[in-house]
Amino acid sequence: MSLPRLKSIERSTLWDRAYFSLKSALLAGRFAPGEKVVLRQVADDLGISLTPVRDAVNRLIAEKVLVRGGLGPAGAAMVPLLDADQFSQLMTVRSSLEPIAAAAAATHATPEQLDAVEAFLVEMKRSVKENRTEEYLDAHYQFHFSIYAMCQMPIVEEIIESAWLRCAPTLTLGLPENIPSLKRYQSHVETLAALRRGDGETAAASIRADIEGARKDISAMLLEMAARP
Repeated sequence: MSLPRLKSIERSTLWDRAYFSLKSALLAGRFAPGEKVVLRQVADDLGISLTPVRDAVNRLIAEKVLVRGGLGPAGAAMVPLLDADQFSQLMTVRSSLEPIAAAAAATHATPEQLDAVEAFLVEMKRSVKENRTEEYLDAHYQFHFSIYAMCQMPIVEEIIESAWLRCAPTLTLGLPENIPSLKRYQSHVETLAALRRGDGETAAASIRADIEGARKDISAMLLEMAARP
């Protein structure tokens, strides 16, 4: 059964919660490049009016996560398809900061926190075996951000999240080829093992290898797409 892309919300602080729900879905790769985000549909899914949804979408547009779309009076936004240069720049941000966060996490992580990280790693493998792509994407996102949450550098976390928001939909282009074979899964295994040893240097190197592998594969796809007549 398919997971709902948007988390249900209560009727308090609707604008903030609508933003959080959309952001979470984008971070987990639930929206593909070129896909429309129809405001009326989002409002119906969340059980709220158009106004807080429109405000949340306008913020994501201002952050360059979404671009404006059309679709009548209710409106829509669109998930942009990055070109190879844009994608590579965002991956440069990730490759620079996420290893730093992972190394810091090795200093602060508790066994209980790492057990939670391992649970996401287990879910990634199980989801592939059971062909549950959406669950894989969510577990993959949770694996990374559970580590970065331990780094105790909130400004670094915010910048990492911003880069992820803008590149996560484009990362889904690698799913058909990479998920079935669990490509780069070993980098995740090595990251967790290093964190358990308190080895920040190896944790950072493993995270960097994961990011650089994704940069190489998906940049090649984007260049190929751009070259098509």
